Amino acid sequence: MIEPTRPASAGAARTPTLRWRFPVGVTIFVTGFAAPLAIPLVTSSDLPTGWKTAIAGTLAVGVPEIMMVVAAAVMGKEGFARLKGQFGRFLTKYGPPDEVSRARYRIGLAMFAAPLLLAWLGPYLHDHLPGFAGQTLWWHIGGDLVFVGSLFVLGGEFWDKLRALFVHGARAVFPSTNAGEGGKNE
Repeated sequence: MIEPTRPASAGAARTPTLRWRFPVGVTIFVTGFAAPLAIPLVTSSDLPTGWKTAIAGTLAVGVPEIMMVVAAAVMGKEGFARLKGQFGRFLTKYGPPDEVSRARYRIGLAMFAAPLLLAWLGPYLHDHLPGFAGQTLWWHIGGDLVFVGSLFVLGGEFWDKLRALFVHGARAVFPSTNAGEGGKNE
């Protein structure tokens, strides 16, 4: 009498598929989010303007989202959980600390405000800024990089302050001035 073969345990069956599915899923994920980098290639091509607009819009808005869903489908639940865990560990290790010094906070605020002011005043002051009129794209890219960098310089508590802007019931809580620091606590 021939015995029926027993199915392998659930962990053993998933491991071989996870070996190839995870790197393929990560590749799809990264490729999807890198798709907007191809927009300058499309806009500098000889395609008709309508085609350029449609392809560039799709690369900016549709492709990253679709590729993320495809990547999650390829990786499966276990692979996607593994990717989230690795990304979370990366942010914990290299992300902003919860508390920062007063000097770092002030530098971060300057980094946060400068690109916003440049974006707001740039159209009015472009004649007075050296190289702004001919190189606006590079000024804006630099401003975006400084803005994103400021979020890491400002620390985790600033992220909570930003989040509070979008929570209707959030209230600002100001630290009380202690008498030992030269202020009055009355």
